[in-house]
Amino acid sequence: MGISKWKNYDTQLTDLLQDNRNSTDTEIARKLLNTNDSNSFNKDLDLLRTYVKRNRKRLLDTHEGVFDATDELDVPNTSVKHLWFKTKKSSIFVKNPNFVDPEKEVEKEIDFTNIFKDLITPIKLPKIKRKLDLSIFDRLVYTDVHIGMEVNQNGYSLYDGAWNEAEVDKRLATMVSQTLINQQSDTLHIHELGDFMDGYDAVTTRGGHSLPQNMDNQKAFDVGLSFKIRLIDALIPYYNNIECINICNDNHAGSFGYIVNSAFKAYIELKYENVKVVNQRKFIDHYIVENRCFILTHGKDDKNMKFGFKPHLDAVQIEKIKNYIDEYKLHNYKIEFSKGDSHQLLLDFTSSSAFEYQNFGAFSPPSDWVKTNFKNTNSSFVIYNYYKNQKSINPIIF
Repeated sequence: MGISKWKNYDTQLTDLLQDNRNSTDTEIARKLLNTNDSNSFNKDLDLLRTYVKRNRKRLLDTHEGVFDATDELDVPNTSVKHLWFKTKKSSIFVKNPNFVDPEKEVEKEIDFTNIFKDLITPIKLPKIKRKLDLSIFDRLVYTDVHIGMEVNQNGYSLYDGAWNEAEVDKRLATMVSQTLINQQSDTLHIHELGDFMDGYDAVTTRGGHSLPQNMDNQKAFDVGLSFKIRLIDALIPYYNNIECINICNDNHAGSFGYIVNSAFKAYIELKYENVKVVNQRKFIDHYIVENRCFILTHGKDDKNMKFGFKPHLDAVQIEKIKNYIDEYKLHNYKIEFSKGDSHQLLLDFTSSSAFEYQNFGAFSPPSDWVKTNFKNTNSSFVIYNYYKNQKSINPIIF
């Protein structure tokens, strides 16, 4: 009776034994019972020690073959659903009890704020005074940066081109300089509309096909995070307030994009008190600024949509957007529906009387697939200046 009750603790004991293989039976029993007593004074401790001694091999052998097989193949134990071991004399099929279905796996968020908080001292920079026409606010919109994408993998692409760290830096410098050239306010809203990263492990969010890339995950993370931080570092001396909205529900960047933007949010909000970052995880969301309402989306989500919002409006899309406006009662605002994904800069002011339909071009150059199947398209970003009843639009074309 005394020994059998410990069988209920087999899972905890297995974990302790695997993490503390050199520990004695008594030490394992003490860890589980959270005590420093000696065996002679603690009956439960002595009984548990005996149970561990008699069952150590059985507990350690639980699923050991599965761990050994996945370790030898250098794949995560939780990603292998089953094993099939075949020899001339036998055929053994084993289900892996440690398998975690990717569709059911709980996404664990990294607490970047806690990581950065003791490493960053908030700073206030003196503002560089400039003579402005003083619009109510400025707006910078860019999308589809595709950090890590390879546009000429074997050197024989139909059109020459490169998209590496050096080229990313050049376009970042252009975006900073053009934003300041067109500055008309001391408040800036930056809208990044998704697919900021090209894809984790060189696949899209749905794993449908492999993507030619020139950076591994670690390098892409570093380049992407540096891009976001340097953009703010360069602009904050000229603006009293900056708000960034980053789309994190898309078909390329997905969770990888969210991780980069989460690190960016934690770092930059600790560094600057007058910078706010919103990482949008909804496929579509909206934001009110003065008398304007910006409905933002990438255009295609991370798993459900076979076809995203098209670059040209049609009746079906108009109905979808109107339903969203009705649901959230946004009729009293000047509404701008903004999307990326299609890599085309098309601003439609007249197809609907209820909203403007803004389709933004890619910040990156076209992929080799796009160049081969379509054409060598232009890249772009757009800077807006908003006044009470009008706005100026400044498209920058690469």
